[in-house]
Amino acid sequence: MELIVRDRRDEADGVVSLTLADPDGHDLPVWTAGAHVDVTVDDGVVRQYSLSSDPADRTVWRLGVLREPAGRGGSEFVCTKLDVGDLVEVSTPRNHFELVPAGRYLFVAGGIGITPVLAMIARARATGAEWSLVYGGRTRSSMAFLDELGVYGDRVTVVPQDEQGLLPLADVLGGVAPGTLVYACGPEPMLAAVEAHVVDRAALHLERFTPKIVEGEGPDEAFEVEFATSGLTATVPAESSILAVAEELGLPVDFSCREGTCGSCETPILAGRAEHRDSVLESEEQAENTCLMICVSRAERGCARLRLEL
Repeated sequence: MELIVRDRRDEADGVVSLTLADPDGHDLPVWTAGAHVDVTVDDGVVRQYSLSSDPADRTVWRLGVLREPAGRGGSEFVCTKLDVGDLVEVSTPRNHFELVPAGRYLFVAGGIGITPVLAMIARARATGAEWSLVYGGRTRSSMAFLDELGVYGDRVTVVPQDEQGLLPLADVLGGVAPGTLVYACGPEPMLAAVEAHVVDRAALHLERFTPKIVEGEGPDEAFEVEFATSGLTATVPAESSILAVAEELGLPVDFSCREGTCGSCETPILAGRAEHRDSVLESEEQAENTCLMICVSRAERGCARLRLEL
């Protein structure tokens, strides 16, 4: 769908927020805290950005975008070319970082990882849940939405690295009360540290902006894939991916990042077992073996054939 940029603000050094709305004033689709959208930024290039506004407000969606001059060009386009009044192609929201209902939450954010957490705070407040946030960044000037968070007082702990060092995760996570759900979003080193300090793994929910490193048990092997809906069967070579083979066959596949972080290419598994290499599904979801991300995941070793709903 095509949305119009209603507002554009510099939220911090290198961070811009865009507020999007329907050009005709219609309500936007329903979404839930933790969701992101695909934005077509330039020449058909698609990038994913988390929604940071209040899910209860159907009139606008807000994105927070970190400008990365050394990146692949998406943030550079958003931060330097899009302005108020411009039209932009945006997908319906997709959520792989759902806020599970609970009575108490601890949010941990690093850098631009604050964006989905803002929507989660709005939802937690609406349900009357207890919550607190620990928010880290390189410098105070690089940390977006601090004024917005300032109204919450001591519920929010701000930790600029140049002033206070790294987030004190051992202290923060070591004192988590039973029943608290922990939601963390930020750079990979922070997420790895959060994982190392959380005792109750079932309480931990992460969202990654870059793919986690998945160590294989040996060299990749070829395997067969039956695309059940299309009635086609093909071999996926060791050096290729299911997505690449599907593209070669002309199958209608949704994809964007090609690195297992956006969830666009999620595909149901009808038979066989997958070796999951994505950064989207939680370990319990991977163990259920009901779907996989075809851009990075493969057949499990010893499984010669996958049957997929594609």
